[in-house]
Amino acid sequence: MTAQSTQALALEAAGAAAVGEDQEPGHGAEIVVPLNRLKASPRNARKVKHSEAAIEALAASIRAKGVLQPPVVEIERAANGEATGNYLVTIGEGRRQALRLLSKRKAIKGTHPVRVTVDTENDAHEISLDENITREAMHPADQFEAFRRLAEDRGYGPEEIGARFGVSAQVVRQRLRLGAAAPELMTAYREGTITLDILTAFCVSEDQDRQRQVMAQMGPYPSVFAIRRAMTEAKVRADDRRVGFVGLEAYEAEGGVVLRDLFTEDGGGWLEDPILLDRLVGEKLTALAEAARQREGWKWAGVCADFSEAADFGRVYPVVVVRSEAEVAEMAALSEEYDRLISEADAVEVLPSETDARLEAIDKALQAYGPDYDYAPEAKARSGIMVMLGHDGLARFERGLVRAEDAAPVPPPPWEEEAEEGESDGASGYLEGDHPRSKGDGAERNEEPAPLSERLLIDLTAHKTMGLRDAVQADVAAALATVVHAMALQVFYPGCGDFTPLQLRLSVGGLEPLAPGVGDSPACRRVVDRLEAWGARLPERAADLWAVLAPMGRDKLLDLLACCAGVGLLAVRDPHDRRPGAWAQAETLATAVGLDMRRTWSATAASYFARVPKARVLEAVTEAVGPEEAGRIVGFKKGDMADAAERLLEGRGWLPPVLRTIETLAKEPAQEGDGDGPPPSLDEVHDLAAE
Repeated sequence: MTAQSTQALALEAAGAAAVGEDQEPGHGAEIVVPLNRLKASPRNARKVKHSEAAIEALAASIRAKGVLQPPVVEIERAANGEATGNYLVTIGEGRRQALRLLSKRKAIKGTHPVRVTVDTENDAHEISLDENITREAMHPADQFEAFRRLAEDRGYGPEEIGARFGVSAQVVRQRLRLGAAAPELMTAYREGTITLDILTAFCVSEDQDRQRQVMAQMGPYPSVFAIRRAMTEAKVRADDRRVGFVGLEAYEAEGGVVLRDLFTEDGGGWLEDPILLDRLVGEKLTALAEAARQREGWKWAGVCADFSEAADFGRVYPVVVVRSEAEVAEMAALSEEYDRLISEADAVEVLPSETDARLEAIDKALQAYGPDYDYAPEAKARSGIMVMLGHDGLARFERGLVRAEDAAPVPPPPWEEEAEEGESDGASGYLEGDHPRSKGDGAERNEEPAPLSERLLIDLTAHKTMGLRDAVQADVAAALATVVHAMALQVFYPGCGDFTPLQLRLSVGGLEPLAPGVGDSPACRRVVDRLEAWGARLPERAADLWAVLAPMGRDKLLDLLACCAGVGLLAVRDPHDRRPGAWAQAETLATAVGLDMRRTWSATAASYFARVPKARVLEAVTEAVGPEEAGRIVGFKKGDMADAAERLLEGRGWLPPVLRTIETLAKEPAQEGDGDGPPPSLDEVHDLAAE
């Protein structure tokens, strides 16, 4: 205990008379009584004990400033009416307990002198009741401003103020922030126009000008959520993915200011300089892209905002790495040895050091051979890599992107090659056997015959089209290859969709602009993996695609067909593009394929609860957990309710109705004579096609 504190406690007895053994103090007398002679009064009106926090606060105040108000006591008497030498504390039991706490902690002695006031006339129970009823606590606004004045006039920091009043430094910081609110806000709070929650929302920032602006914008019943959002709309939340990617330390090292949220448990906040944050993100992504370009050998590297920008490029895909027979044999031997050592290690509790070292050596040797699939050097020489910030705050790399000017040249059709040699243009309508080279020689060969008329050309090719339709219908394998060819051109060869006579059009647009983060979902990763796997098996040039598909087996063609068809699906319910028929069919299709959105989406505060009204949040909690848990959070603020709902529903697989797969009712068997019956199933269609 400091000398100053001891002096403060000693001075409380100054001017007070000590209690003598042969005298009894009269009413109103101020005397000094040893602490161990003060006892709790059985007639104290307060039956609920003081909280530990209140006693701690009183003890801190007494330690710093002494007992500011002497307790009121009555003389304890024995059954025969004689004074026992002890005194019962009628008013000031909390102060007595705080002094005893200091004594227990050896800050003062058990016989520490305490100045008290004796009351021998009033009823002890009544004055105890009066003490707790007739007093009124100071308005919190006065308390906030008083704390602020201590900091400004006395130079006390939050820790020192907290020690003098028995509260934490964080509580002091909160009160100092509230005490610095705009005078208009303080006046409104004192008058009861706004609540403490609303004042707290305004004081998330110390900018009084901004507080006044938001106060003027808000209506008579502003919400806490709306105020906080308006006060921080030009700032970036500390839990933003960009902050996680760059790091608060890097941002602050560059002079960035962080506005700390003093009124939440996690102590989050907002970054004041979004421009600086975006610059740091761009610089880090650029550095990662350039490092990957140099390390992997790409022609160029770049940074993009989201996946939709990368989707505009053409692509090259990794191919199987060709290895020598010796390399294949060596890799097989290493893998076999690795598996054998792992099997032997399962039988022992502690792995021998030599075995552990050998496993590590094998792993390094296998890694030295590189991946089984890689981009060809010539492909890397004309393609690049782009890096973007994923929805999870991690860098996402998109490799094998080809700019339009770097795309492999498409060979001209045969008739254009003939035209380059000075021969007839295919647009003239020459048919097989009708080309000038097949007509005579000499002067006749040098004469240009009149081209077919456009009308005749249309007529003849229409007949040829009908013949082609007939032939393809009769050849199921060719029909399947034609459909797959048309779809694969549009999926894997952007800009080459016209390289097929089949009038089949796919829309292969990205979904990232509609739902940020969908590109980082598990479903998207599975879609991309399938595309990359097929991209590695297909030729680089669109003109060579048919030669690869034509001899391909039916099972592989169907797999590729499924891959392309999936990319072309669109079931987004956009109110500006109403397609109720397509939406209904999407639900039917979801049921047919057994879609389970729990594999790719989960309900969180960010994905759902913070974006719907409170009633929807409570509805979800009631449905997934029960009405009791919903009742516990019914009074929460919107943000707190969203966070609580996320914790309650974690791992329960709850889905909002729009994401659930609708189970169709089983159809009743058709009665005899009820027509043609239900349509054939997909398996039956496949069987018919095979026949």
